[in-house]
Amino acid sequence: MRTRIKVCCIASPDEASIAIGGGADALGLVARMPSGPGPIADAMIAEITALVPPPVATFLLTSETTAEAISAHIRATNPSTVQVVSHIDRAESQKLAALEPHVRRVQVIHVEGPEALDLIPAYAPHVHAFLLDSGRPNAPVAELGGTGRAHDWAISAAFVRATERPVFLAGGLSAANVADAIKQVRPYGLDLCSGVRTAGQLDPEKLAAFVLAVEQTDAELASATLVA
Repeated sequence: MRTRIKVCCIASPDEASIAIGGGADALGLVARMPSGPGPIADAMIAEITALVPPPVATFLLTSETTAEAISAHIRATNPSTVQVVSHIDRAESQKLAALEPHVRRVQVIHVEGPEALDLIPAYAPHVHAFLLDSGRPNAPVAELGGTGRAHDWAISAAFVRATERPVFLAGGLSAANVADAIKQVRPYGLDLCSGVRTAGQLDPEKLAAFVLAVEQTDAELASATLVA
C-alpha cells in the first residue's frame, strides 16, 4: 500500500501549488489555535480550498469543540475534510457526523501514553480516520499540534493494529526518520509541517527528499512482502 502524504501548515495558494507539485496527497490548513505554528485566516483557507483540484484533499484543522461550531467552521471554509484537533466529547463527534455527513471527519489523538488507545471506541463509529499527534491538550496553554516532537511510535503501532480506521502519523517527521516511522507504525498516511520547512517557508527540496524517502520505503516493504 502506498503511504499517503499530508503537508500541513499551508499558508498560501503558492505553498499549496508547491505541495501539490511535490506529490502531496492532502493539504493541512491550520485555523486559529491556542498555540503552534501556521494558523491562517478563515478567508485564506476558503481561498485555498477553492483552488485545490481533486483528488488532493484539503484538511481544515479546527480547534472548535462543539458540533455546531465545527459545522459552522466547515461551512465558512469549504474543505473536503475536517481535522478535529481537540479530544471533543463523543456526543459532539456523533452530532457532527449527523450535521456534516458529506465531509470527511478525522479525529486527532494526542499520544501521551498507552491510554490513547482507550479513545478508539469513543470516536471510531463517527469518524473516517484518526491522526496521531504529539500535542498536550491539558497543558496550561493547550498544544494541539505543530509541536515538531515525535511521540512513542510503539504506542502508535499498537493504535494502528487496534482500529480498522485509517491512521495518519504526525509529530516530528522528516526525511531522516520517516523510513523508521513507516516500518514501525505502518500508518495509512503521514502528516508533517516543520520537517519540510526552512525559515518557516515550505521548502521544495526538503519536500522532494521526504517524498523520495517515503516512496523508497514503500517499495522496500512491497518487495519484502513479495519475497516472503
